[in-house]
Amino acid sequence: MTSEQPPRVRFLTVAEVAEVMRVSKMTVYRLLHSGEMPAVRVGRSFRVPQDALDHYLATARLDLEAEGEAGEDGPRAGRMSS
Repeated sequence: MTSEQPPRVRFLTVAEVAEVMRVSKMTVYRLLHSGEMPAVRVGRSFRVPQDALDHYLATARLDLEAEGEAGEDGPRAGRMSS
C-alpha cells in the first residue's frame, strides 16, 4: 500500500512578497492586516502561501482590466483632470 503525501505548500516571507510585487514591506503588511491577502502567522512573523500571492496578483489584474473598461469615458470620480 502506498501513501500519497499532500503537495507541499511554499511559503514566502513578507520581504519576498514585497520583492515580487515591487512594493514596500509596509504595503504587504497592509494587505495582510486588511485581509486582502491571506497569510499564516508563525510566532510574530507572517508567511504567505505562494498560491495566495499568485491568486492575489491574478485577481488584481482582472480588477485593473475591468476598471480600465469602466473608466474609458472620462476621469474617475474624486480625481481632477489636468
